[in-house]
Amino acid sequence: VNVQDQLLKCSDLVGYLSVYRICFAMTGFFILFCIIMINVKSSKDPRSGIQNGFWAIKILVLIAICVGAFFIPRGEFGIAWMYIGLAGAFLFIIIQLILLIDFAHGWAENWVEKYEETESKCYYFGLLFFTFLFYAISIAAVIMFYIYYASGEDCGLHKFFVSFNLILSVAVSVIAILPKIQDLNPRSGLLQSSIISAYIMYLTWSAMSNNPDRECNPSIETIFDNKTGTPTATDYVEADNFDWQSLLALLMWILAVLYSSIRTSSNSQVGKLTLSEKTVLQSDSGDAPLVDGASDSGDEEKGKQHVWDNEEDAVAYSYSFFHFMLALASLYVMMTLTNWYSPSSDFKSLNANMPSVWVKIVSSWVCVALYVWTLVAPMVLRNREFS
Repeated sequence: VNVQDQLLKCSDLVGYLSVYRICFAMTGFFILFCIIMINVKSSKDPRSGIQNGFWAIKILVLIAICVGAFFIPRGEFGIAWMYIGLAGAFLFIIIQLILLIDFAHGWAENWVEKYEETESKCYYFGLLFFTFLFYAISIAAVIMFYIYYASGEDCGLHKFFVSFNLILSVAVSVIAILPKIQDLNPRSGLLQSSIISAYIMYLTWSAMSNNPDRECNPSIETIFDNKTGTPTATDYVEADNFDWQSLLALLMWILAVLYSSIRTSSNSQVGKLTLSEKTVLQSDSGDAPLVDGASDSGDEEKGKQHVWDNEEDAVAYSYSFFHFMLALASLYVMMTLTNWYSPSSDFKSLNANMPSVWVKIVSSWVCVALYVWTLVAPMVLRNREFS
């Protein structure tokens, strides 16, 4: 009995549930600060000091929540937290989609503007090259999907996913070059559509990779080893040793975070996403950029570091929404590290689940809807200015 109790305690510390508990603590930590930071308007609010300081205390609070999370009884915690993770990860995927669409529009508009200003053929051929590259990737992906993921008799759902998303990719490409769309948004073109099409195919593959029906979900190793017939259980155990899907998902997450960090709010939708309304100005000395409402501390004359409080009148971003996004990011990382599987501590009995399939495939449809909206919005809302 003692040995059995020890095994039960060890199972709480290893496996997928350990990831669930740690990410539960991180999510709870960010939600707590999301609530604390509600309606912070400027650095004059005493709560702004908590946002920008007290790091040792905040780290101790996070560690305390992590320790407490491991005392949560097993029960239905894993299943319940998995569904919460699915919902939160889906919302974070939507944020990724907004960043991706902003990136696609920004890239195309920047190169078109450079080509119009300089008439350099490099930008023109660059646009053509990357447009053909992303479309080639999409077409190759569709062919691979039909051969390896939708060829079985019981893979009708995968055939629908691939066919429907292929139709959507063609549709968005046609919409992007319609005369009415071009009149209102001359810089919309096929480069943006090709990027969105490639990402749709990535989401389609990610969804099909979570199908519990192994006949319709071969491993990457099985595909590249050219193995024929129905894969054996050994093939799947070997395939799980290196998770390409999670690796790509984490790479996309890192790129999204980096892009949202370096993209300025003055020329993108990222500022609106973080509820930022401030504009960047140049300081009188030209040494550093200021934000509208910034004040000079004047410490330079005393031999100290020259510091500006740039949030006396208004914060540069919404503190509360910032922590909310980090909470969603924690849930997304949790689902990615566990490969969107049902929680289990037995690595030999990992089970994919259909909810994760639908979360990812629906996110691909939401991606199409958001992109199409950016194209038709100037035509529908004529009284609003879109830049």
